[in-house]
Amino acid sequence: MPLGNLIVITAPSGAGKTSLVRELLAQDSSLVFSVSFTTRPRRSEEVEGISYHFISKDEFLGRLAAGEFLESAQVYGHHYGTSQRWVNEQLEAGKNVILELDWQGAAQVRNLQPNACFIFILPPSLDSLTQRLTERAQDDQDTIDGRMRQARGVIEHVAEADYVVVNDDFDTALRDILAIVRASGLRVKNQERNLAELMTSLTRPTVD
Repeated sequence: MPLGNLIVITAPSGAGKTSLVRELLAQDSSLVFSVSFTTRPRRSEEVEGISYHFISKDEFLGRLAAGEFLESAQVYGHHYGTSQRWVNEQLEAGKNVILELDWQGAAQVRNLQPNACFIFILPPSLDSLTQRLTERAQDDQDTIDGRMRQARGVIEHVAEADYVVVNDDFDTALRDILAIVRASGLRVKNQERNLAELMTSLTRPTVD
C-alpha cells in the first residue's frame, strides 16, 4: 500500500488556518487531521479529542520525556505536541495527514520528515489580522496585542515553507491549498517511494 503524505500548515494566529483546515477536511476525504495535545485551557466552543487533547502540564512533560511527540512547542505560555505514533500509523495506512502547527513545530517536523509538504498561510495585511483577532472575540485586548507582536516574528519564517497562500478571499485560498495538497503526492520523491515497483519495471533492461 502506498504511504500517505504529510501536510504541514503554518500561519500566524488569526490568519484563518483553522477555518481553512476544517473546510479542507470536508472537501477532501483522503485527508485526516492530527489532533494535538495541549496544556492550554479548553475554550467554551472546543471539544475534547476533536479540537485538542487537553492534558495537564505534568502529563505533557511526561509524554515529552518518553519521546511520544513528533514535534512539540511552547506558544503563548502553553505546550503543544503531536503524537508520533498516531501520525506514523495513519501514513502507513495510506492516509494523508494534516498537521496544523506553529513555525517551531513545523521546523521540527521538517528535520524528521523532509518529504512532508509545508504550506504557509498569510493574511492580506496586518490590519486585517488585527481585525480578525478582534472580531472572533476570544481574547482580551492585551492578548490580541501580544498575538500581533508574535505574528510579525512568525511571518519572518515564511521562506521555510514550500508554498505560500494569502488568505484574502477564503474560497480562493481554499482552492489553492486543495491544489497543493493534491499535487504534493505527485512530487518525484513521493512517487519514487510509492511507485517503486512500476519504476523498476519501466527501467529494467529488455531481453531480446
